[in-house]
Amino acid sequence: MGIRDRIKRRLPIIGSSGSAAPAASPRTAPVAAAPVVASSEPAAPAAAPVPVGEFIKELVTSNKVVLFMKGSPSSPQCGFSASAAGILSGYGHPLAHFDVLSDPEVRQGIKDFSEWPTIPQVYINGEFLGGSDILRQMHESGELKTCIEEAFAG
Repeated sequence: MGIRDRIKRRLPIIGSSGSAAPAASPRTAPVAAAPVVASSEPAAPAAAPVPVGEFIKELVTSNKVVLFMKGSPSSPQCGFSASAAGILSGYGHPLAHFDVLSDPEVRQGIKDFSEWPTIPQVYINGEFLGGSDILRQMHESGELKTCIEEAFAG
């Protein structure tokens, strides 16, 4: 069963919000060399600017676990982000993150990209998992452990 199927099973109202693709915005491509943290700081000035949708897609596909949150795992700026970061950090695997407060275009772009209206958002193996509540439910049921183990196996 795919991750989207798990979400639909838990939250049957998920679907397209009818929104258009995210607006193009100059951005620097994320560096995939260090999957532990995707800093919200811009990359080296020589990096080519990319539209926000491409930036998000590259970040999500080049890391096994990505958390779009308010703040950072060590300094979360909201309770939901703190909860999601705590759960994911507890598994002891590398966790890439992006502080959406540092870039309003990414903050809106991630909502358009996933068709999910709230932050935080979690991606595992390039697939959208959900927000804080779904993450907590999957953690409590053991489904999240399975997803993370599958992501880091092989």
